Amino acid sequence: MLAVAILAAGKGTRMKSDLPKVLQELGGRSLVQWVLSSAKTIKPDRSLVIVGYGASQVQAALVDEPDVEFVLQAEQLGTGHAIQQLLAPLKDFDGELVVLTGDTPLLRSETIADLVTSHRDCQASATVLTAILPDPTGYGRVFCDQQNKIEYIIEHRDCTQAQRQNRRVSSGVYCFNWQELAIALPQLTTKNDQKEYYLTEVFNYMKSVYAFDVQDYEESFGINDRLQLAHAYAVLQSRIRDKWMRLGVTMLLPESITIDATVELAPNVSIEPQTHLRGNTKVGSGSTIGPGSTIIDSEIGENVQVTYSVIDSSKVGDRCRVGPYAHVRAQSVIANDCRLGNFVEIKNSQLGEKTNAAHLSYLGDAKIGSKVNIGAGTVTANFDGWQKHQTMIGDRSKTGSNSVLCAPVIIGENVNIGAGSVITKDVPDNALAIARAHQINKQDYYDSDGRKKS
Repeated sequence: MLAVAILAAGKGTRMKSDLPKVLQELGGRSLVQWVLSSAKTIKPDRSLVIVGYGASQVQAALVDEPDVEFVLQAEQLGTGHAIQQLLAPLKDFDGELVVLTGDTPLLRSETIADLVTSHRDCQASATVLTAILPDPTGYGRVFCDQQNKIEYIIEHRDCTQAQRQNRRVSSGVYCFNWQELAIALPQLTTKNDQKEYYLTEVFNYMKSVYAFDVQDYEESFGINDRLQLAHAYAVLQSRIRDKWMRLGVTMLLPESITIDATVELAPNVSIEPQTHLRGNTKVGSGSTIGPGSTIIDSEIGENVQVTYSVIDSSKVGDRCRVGPYAHVRAQSVIANDCRLGNFVEIKNSQLGEKTNAAHLSYLGDAKIGSKVNIGAGTVTANFDGWQKHQTMIGDRSKTGSNSVLCAPVIIGENVNIGAGSVITKDVPDNALAIARAHQINKQDYYDSDGRKKS
């Protein structure tokens, strides 16, 4: 059997945040969610998250992870003390325990699987995931024999000049034989500078401890402050972009594009510079997003073009054109073959097929039919100062430039609204609606120099 334990009890003081460190957001997931996602691929029989600081927050953030068991470390007295909290919940467990830290989002699932395989092949008591760092200054060094069996570990400050040439360090990720670990854990002491229970002390009580070197040393990096968070984001973004480009997505100037891990892209999508895709966004085949666009938690159909625009929590059908400088806000649904042009804002509205709002309009809380043409400057006045009201426009209707539709109001099918009209009453099908004051021309109002006559 196989169990995974994730250390997620620390505060993360260097983050300078009230939020527990493992809940810091990184590319659409928290740090601990990245680690959980990687751990799932080895299909553990038990998944345990050790919580402490902000325990209720961490548990709430992982409420959608039904197979996770939470173990409380009420006092944070070191990594060894954290794993000691597993003695009761794993009392009858027989197998391997993989120990991960909740602040290592760069660790790949393949690396965890290879660590377990190496551990089993060596029939080890424990296997340490190690990394060969270009500059290991400040890290304790791991010394092994030719079979990668660990002989001893020395802290950086205690190394001789020759020993400091060794660049192998521990990542803080381990695979243990649980039966041996359960015997060793009660023997831990606090005879160290920090007066804490160090997990690495268990190596003193085990038969054989091996090292397994990670291929990409950056996978071993933990996140302790905002600088490291930013570096990890850059690494993850590079991985995400590489993945999608290999799957048939075109990216122009990819280093300027950011994509959350939760985004789904079809082949033949093109993403142009300075574009950002966030949350549970999906983009259909043949669509071009950008330049300069942001899509958040939205579904974009096939062969859609979005230019210099923002789409948030909405759905856009096939063959639509959005932008430049359009804003599609929450709960909007745009049907196929629509056009949303310059400086058009849509909020909580539905647009039928082949409907156009080409420029300078606000459509809020509106239900608009098919083949409707929204004239420049049309506004649905949806707020009466207390609550929002709906505007309904039937198929094939047209609004003239600078029309204001005062909700609640129903505009029928095949209606034409005269330019500059303020519509406050329902309009029946097939009607022409004009609601504006009569024009008055006052002759000889100014003299030849442009001054008002007395």
